[in-house]
Amino acid sequence: MHGRLRARSPGDNGAVTSRTPLPPRLPSPLQEVRDDRFERHGLRLVLKRDDLIHPELVGNKWRKLVPNVEAARGRPLVTFGGAYSNHLRATAAAGRILGLPTTGVVRGEELADRPLNPSLARCAADGMRLHFVDRSTYRRKNEPETLGTLLRAVGAEDAYVVPEGGSNSAAVRGCRVLGAELRGLAEVVGVACGTGGTLAGLAAGLAPGQRALGVPVLRGGFLEGDVQALQERAFGGRTGSWSLDERFHFGGYARTTPELDAFAEDFEDRHGLPVERLYVAKLLYGLAALAEEGAFARGTTVAAVVTGRPFP
Repeated sequence: MHGRLRARSPGDNGAVTSRTPLPPRLPSPLQEVRDDRFERHGLRLVLKRDDLIHPELVGNKWRKLVPNVEAARGRPLVTFGGAYSNHLRATAAAGRILGLPTTGVVRGEELADRPLNPSLARCAADGMRLHFVDRSTYRRKNEPETLGTLLRAVGAEDAYVVPEGGSNSAAVRGCRVLGAELRGLAEVVGVACGTGGTLAGLAAGLAPGQRALGVPVLRGGFLEGDVQALQERAFGGRTGSWSLDERFHFGGYARTTPELDAFAEDFEDRHGLPVERLYVAKLLYGLAALAEEGAFARGTTVAAVVTGRPFP
């Protein structure tokens, strides 16, 4: 197995600088928006502004990572992601803010010899060690033997391991609070899905009569089983009312199209809200399309969870 390590940013002595973290804004605000694409069908659209929870641990990253940091009990964190992973960037920020050393195992050994892209540069600036591995090794990262070798390679055999995307039982239980915050406030709650952890927790927290709708941003049709498995591990079985609509991935993860960009720009112009393209834009586009299709009964309040914001 191959691996290439990129140390922390120049001048860092290996320690993660701790500082008093800003308090989270919880529950996150609920913002109603007047949008004729919903109103002409008798629908009310509200935004659950999880992007305002914390300036650095944005949206579902706060809800998923903070329970994992608590579970780590001071041990270093090791996690995984691609070269543009929002999860890696959020984990690095959490480590700096909360005083834990972090290591990110990055897919793509060839990246070790290239200048860091802005996302990985931010990780390094926040004190994260970056360990680059070839794509074959990365695919086997969850196998016990491969994982053990990776942890030895980064000198963190006692580390607390957070899975790619941050979705595990601790994260799912953290996201259940999101559903609880929305009880009685909307009949349908939509959320964009990557690994499915936010949807799994959200659905468990909603009240009877409410339903959660997941809009996957990856193509492949595999997510329903993943969400159910996450709920089984966190709660003992499938919980709450939830479903997925697989039609709005726009080609897959990190893919956009001119049509999606135009929709996002229009939404920004109408409502003065920056729209993150890889998750939030796909969710909002999907909800607008479903409204046009008549998927929601007149009088329905539809809540869209704003899980992130565009990175500067």
